[in-house]
Amino acid sequence: MAVKFYRPENQVPLEMHKVRVVQKLRLLPVEERLRKAQEAGNNTFLLHNKDIYMDMLTDSGVNAMSDLQTAAMMRADDAYAGSESFYRFMTAVKDVFGCEYVLPAHQGRACENILSETFVKPGKFALMNFHFTTTKAHITRLGGSVIELVRPEGVVPQSDVPFKGNFDLEKLKATLQEKGPEKVAFVRVEAGTNLIGGQPVSLENMCAVADICHDYGVVSVLDASLLQDNIYFMKKREAQCKYMDTKEIYHLLADKMDIIYFSGRKLGFARGGAIITHNKALHDRMMEYVPLYEGFLTYGGMDVRSIEAMTQGLYESLDMEYLSQGPEFIEYLVNELVDYGVPVITPSGGLGAHLNAQAFVPDMPHNQYPAAAVTVAMYLAGGIRGMERGTLSEQREPDGTERYAELELLRLGVPRRVFTLSQIKYCADRVKWLWDNRNLIGGLEWVMEPPVLRFFYGRLKEIGHWQEELVNKFRKDFGESL
Repeated sequence: MAVKFYRPENQVPLEMHKVRVVQKLRLLPVEERLRKAQEAGNNTFLLHNKDIYMDMLTDSGVNAMSDLQTAAMMRADDAYAGSESFYRFMTAVKDVFGCEYVLPAHQGRACENILSETFVKPGKFALMNFHFTTTKAHITRLGGSVIELVRPEGVVPQSDVPFKGNFDLEKLKATLQEKGPEKVAFVRVEAGTNLIGGQPVSLENMCAVADICHDYGVVSVLDASLLQDNIYFMKKREAQCKYMDTKEIYHLLADKMDIIYFSGRKLGFARGGAIITHNKALHDRMMEYVPLYEGFLTYGGMDVRSIEAMTQGLYESLDMEYLSQGPEFIEYLVNELVDYGVPVITPSGGLGAHLNAQAFVPDMPHNQYPAAAVTVAMYLAGGIRGMERGTLSEQREPDGTERYAELELLRLGVPRRVFTLSQIKYCADRVKWLWDNRNLIGGLEWVMEPPVLRFFYGRLKEIGHWQEELVNKFRKDFGESL
């Protein structure tokens, strides 16, 4: 339940935790930020963390752990096989989800690799509300194809639709009939949807997807990496969930879905991952790939300290006071930007605030990578590292042509329990300045383009000299300020 302030003008999200360990940050002068950005090939993934003031690249593996998670790490059992740490993790999975079969993996994309190796064959289709970069890469490298079936409102930047990540159920049924169930590797629900602004999926919609899969004899898969935020939105926006316990929702989803997988870097605020199921036959089909790609069945590529932290984190993922902190900070940032007129994805979702980069540079063609350009401009403006979620994050078609993203977004991730409210307000201030100076932002072109997952380590250069002009304008407006 939210805490109401006596003076309405003082109303802000109130943290239900205290900070006991701090880490020093640096904010470089703007000229240094320009040099660092260009040395990094205008790719925020290639920046050194010491050169960043606010790291809003992601919430994956960078959330603050609780005191109980840190303490749990001290009792880790480092046995190669049969580690008690793993059996404590299995107990937590059983308590939180109700699933008895668990396959550990070192993170979410490792789970995707195991799922793809098990179910994807050349010519098969994976149906999903919206793709994620690594998910799609694993499927296509094995000769499969991805079909996206999010409802049309999912890719409308500004709206008041509460669950923009929902599957289009009629299209799902039509696609299953058109392709044939035997040609479908699996149907994957991503809750919430990363590349369209961390938008949630309703419980009603997820259950309906699972029922359709059951009717057609197709495997249903839930990517639960962002499920903590999604459950927060269910509780806030979906009438049937208002009075449900969080554990009740977890159990209902696990009962409905054939397979659930997650990144412990997000769900559980630790580092690791797992595939869980009620179905022993499905578990056994996937099991052989864990020793092949990850490690033994009782550590799966994770160090045991991470297993202990993830175990405690799963229990904490039942606590609405933990679940609410991220979405409430994100909503505060989004509202600040909306009030100023900055184009941002609404309603606010999970992960972070998502700027509509195409609206910053409406005349920039997709092949000059608008979202990437706004992302590097954001670093210049405030030492803030965000993540491009647009055409640069796509992969080229087999014939070499670009696949243009439906949305060009700059994600400003909000790791949980990491930033103070003053830092969130600083971020909003620098976004507002960049919006007012958006006419200075120019495009980017490739210097080195990798063939797979190019956004992770590709290098680009500015077209013209717009970055130097933006830095000069910063100095004019801010004087000697950092």
